[in-house]
Amino acid sequence: MMVLRSAALFLLAALFEIGGAWLVWQGVREHRGWLWAAGGVLALGAYGFVATFQPDAHFGRVLAAYGGVFVAGSLLWGVVADGYRPDRWDVAGALVCLAGMALIMWAPRSNG
Repeated sequence: MMVLRSAALFLLAALFEIGGAWLVWQGVREHRGWLWAAGGVLALGAYGFVATFQPDAHFGRVLAAYGGVFVAGSLLWGVVADGYRPDRWDVAGALVCLAGMALIMWAPRSNG
């Protein structure tokens, strides 16, 4: 159950961070206006809170592991939101990052 909760929190964090960055990008770079950018800033702020709910108490571990989710999620966001077509190296790299995330976050550890 802890792994499912942790995975759900990583997905929520990715939604807020990647979505927020995308909204800022759209507002500024694509000239959609400051309301888009402001929505992005709010989403990025919400992202900052989500990581605090991870069951692991180590900030460095949680954020390092989240990096793998961010990489894969960014590629997926590009596919859905912008029509980006990742090549096999993008997909392979994302899978390596997700494997690293799982290893960092959920590897069995001894208490000693």
